[in-house]
Amino acid sequence: MQAQTLNFFDKVYEVAKQIPYGKVTSYGAIATYLGAAKSARMVGYAMNGSHDKDVPAHRVVNRKGLLTGKHHFEGTNLMQQLLESEGIKVVDNQIQNFDNVFWEPSKML
Repeated sequence: MQAQTLNFFDKVYEVAKQIPYGKVTSYGAIATYLGAAKSARMVGYAMNGSHDKDVPAHRVVNRKGLLTGKHHFEGTNLMQQLLESEGIKVVDNQIQNFDNVFWEPSKML
C-alpha cells in the first residue's frame, strides 16, 4: 500500500506542476484527471507533503475556491500571498472570479 500511495502522490505532483502561473485547480479536478474521482482528500494529503518537491501547492484549492490548505503553509497568509503575487484576487480565503482562473487538468497539452 505504501508504494501505491507514493506512486499516486508522484502523479499528483506531476499534474500540479502543470498548473499555469496565475491559475488554480481543485483537489477533485486532479483526482478525477488521475482516474480516482473519489480521492480528492488523497490529493490534499499529497499537497500537504509537497513542500520540498518544487510543487506549486498554493495553486490547488477546494472545489469552491476556498484556501482550505492554507494552514499547511509557513506564515499566516503565505498561500494567499503567493496567489496574489500571480494576480489572483483572494477575499476572506475565497478566490474571486474562480471560474476565470480555474484550470482544468484534462486541458493539459
